[in-house]
Parts: sequence; structure tokens; C-alpha cells
Amino acid sequence: MKRSLLVAATALVALALAVPVLAHHSFSAEFDAQKPVTLTGVVTKVEWMNPHIWFYIDVKDSKGAVTKWQCEGANPNTLVRLGWSRDSLKIGSTVDIDGWRAKDGTNTCNARTVVVDGKRLFAGSSAGQ
Repeated sequence: MKRSLLVAATALVALALAVPVLAHHSFSAEFDAQKPVTLTGVVTKVEWMNPHIWFYIDVKDSKGAVTKWQCEGANPNTLVRLGWSRDSLKIGSTVDIDGWRAKDGTNTCNARTVVVDGKRLFAGSSAGQ
């Protein structure tokens, strides 16, 4: 009886620990490595939190029409190790982004590099890993 209870408890703990892993996505589940995107826009919002940072930009086309984009970066800890800080992206700053578009065709990208104030920062993309 005790052994059955121990096995059941161990299984429940293993299941509980696996749930966060299941919630995380891989690059290939959401982004298309065959659809690179290059954007220039103005930062409108930054969400600096786990599991990934998100930042939002307004991109103007040649006619002046604005398209809103959301871009994913790595987690804050990784970005700090890559030279970022919470203040790397400021609202109102113009940024150049190289990355990959979402598979669902929305204006969502996984950022590879971000150039802000003339400084190129690697955004920690997991593309190709």
C-alpha cells in the first residue's frame, strides 16, 4: 500500500513539474524560418517579463499607413547577458528589427536582432536550434 502511494505521489509531482514545460513553445511551432522579416518602426510598448519579452512597434509603409507589429525576444535574463537592460527599448524610440514572421500570418515576429540608437543587440532568437 505504501509503495502504491509513493508511486502515485511521484507521478503527480512529475506531472506538476511538466506543466510549465508544456506551456512553452518552440520557435518552429509558431514562427516560419522561411519567412524572414525586416521592420523599422517606433516602439509603443515593452513587456519585460518571463518567459519572453514582447515589444510592440508601429511600422509606417511608403504611403504613411501604420501597421502595428508585436515582436518576441528571449527571456529577460538571457537578454541581460547579451547586453540588454530594461531601458534598451524606450517608448518612442525608432528600431530596426530582423527576424521571422509568425506562421499564422499575423503581424508577429520573433526578433533576431534589434538596432536601437545605432547599437545592434541580439534578441536571443532560438531559430534553428
